[in-house]
Amino acid sequence: MEKERIKQAYLDYVLRKSTPPASVFKLTQKLGIPEAEFYKHYATFDAIDREIWADFGREAREKAASEPVWEGYGAREKLLAFYFTLLEILKQNRSYALWSLRTYMPPVPGLTPRVLDDFRQDFEVFVQELLRDGRRTEEVASRPLVQGQYPRFFWAQVLFVLGFFAKDDTLNFERTDAAVEKAVTLSFDLVGRNSLDSALDFARFLIRRR
Repeated sequence: MEKERIKQAYLDYVLRKSTPPASVFKLTQKLGIPEAEFYKHYATFDAIDREIWADFGREAREKAASEPVWEGYGAREKLLAFYFTLLEILKQNRSYALWSLRTYMPPVPGLTPRVLDDFRQDFEVFVQELLRDGRRTEEVASRPLVQGQYPRFFWAQVLFVLGFFAKDDTLNFERTDAAVEKAVTLSFDLVGRNSLDSALDFARFLIRRR
């Protein structure tokens, strides 16, 4: 399939040179195909990078969900499983992952690089499903006024994890694994039922009695 050949040729070039090809023409010339064939599948080299990252996310979700224990997991455990599976995929593609993160990650924390646009869309759908299931099991508190912003909150967590991964120089990215566990624990402490919910329930109880 020409699309896969183009993507693989681009990836091979980046891995060898640590930079994209000089032009679409030079890449297609090397492949022995017309330049127009490239544009049937991609508008730019950036589009290939976005697809590669979307593939990483999709593969992580599918692999994590294929494990026999997945159906018994709560929302927190499913998110952890996704992260650890994603990290394994990134470790297997370490050179490309680190190059693209270091190349495209903006200097201002919290901003999403365009290379992650497609990954982000898929992730936010995924996390919305996890949180919806979590509300059914009461692992996640129902907060109609703010819960619509939760996907953005969890996306900020993804950016934190990827940024941590890009800078981690420990063996087998051990610090990143620890950072994931702490970040996910904190996030579910925040979206789960906590003392604020108890205070609000108590306030509603007092109001009803008046």
